Amino acid sequence: MRRRGDSPNEHAHFRDIGRFLPPRSLLVVNDTRVMAARLRGRKATGGGFELLLTRPVAAGGAAQQVSDAGFEAGFDETWEALGRSLGNVALGSTLEIGTGPETVRATLVERGADGNVTVRLRGEGGPLLARLEAVGEVPLPPYIEAARREAGGAPDVDDRARYQTVYADAPGAVAAPTAGLHFTPGLLDALAAAGHEVARVTLHVGPGTFRPVKATDPRAHEMDEERYVIPEATAEAIARARAEHRSVIAVGTTVVRTLEAAAREGGGQVKAGEGATRLFILPGDRFAAVDGLITNFHLPESTLLMLVCAFVGERERVLATYREAVEKRYRFYSYGDAMFIQPERGAA
Repeated sequence: MRRRGDSPNEHAHFRDIGRFLPPRSLLVVNDTRVMAARLRGRKATGGGFELLLTRPVAAGGAAQQVSDAGFEAGFDETWEALGRSLGNVALGSTLEIGTGPETVRATLVERGADGNVTVRLRGEGGPLLARLEAVGEVPLPPYIEAARREAGGAPDVDDRARYQTVYADAPGAVAAPTAGLHFTPGLLDALAAAGHEVARVTLHVGPGTFRPVKATDPRAHEMDEERYVIPEATAEAIARARAEHRSVIAVGTTVVRTLEAAAREGGGQVKAGEGATRLFILPGDRFAAVDGLITNFHLPESTLLMLVCAFVGERERVLATYREAVEKRYRFYSYGDAMFIQPERGAA
């Protein structure tokens, strides 16, 4: 546990998180659900290819919210994706994923930079999201996939459940908001019984979460756009917590980005609605919506680690905490351990 201030770190089991939360805290979680968005198939030449669906787009190119409502006769949707091993596949060509009635036909509509493509997806019977569950794979972080391959197999079937939070509800992400993986239904019930409140937002995490910052000046790094939804009940809960001087605790960096993006749009207030953000939070930025943060230990040179440094307010203190975690053999990254950055005393 890391306090924003000069107090030393404390070490505890995550199940004891309630012991460190300020009284009657409002915890805000991200209820996005990871799609089975990785599609693998074979080209007419026999070579394999891969598509990682990232977001649905309308005919004019605008992002759409994911819907699980399909046409009675099937689905016909256009998506942005990351393509791999597409080679010289011509625009207008149709590739197939799966076999028989579960086949998904992917027509190549447009090519962009860095493997980005636009594809039209069609299939018979039922909605696309249900079909993805049948023919797709849950996209895991690269280091987890590498470990699976070293073990001699594809992603473990258990990852379909393990790589989701217990409150995952709105499909649309290609990566899990991993700080939430530490919560169980029993722990959430215990926190509610202790007087804490839980509210939800949705931010569909995109593949950019894995992209390191390579620019010499981090401000030159461009974030991928990610879509979010803030329900009316959540906006009201945040306003109520503020009025009652209660702490707003973000469960994960995705919640921080959602609430801070909304606060900047709303003149310091978090308002309900849908939006999209490319917000890159860097040291020196001020926070208007969030008092505390529960987060995992992140990769070096990542936008997530820079956000944590900004939130603590001092990069060296964060790195010292990471060194301490390494010494105590904490686990890092998606399936790893977490830290709670507590509000400064009197800040809430």
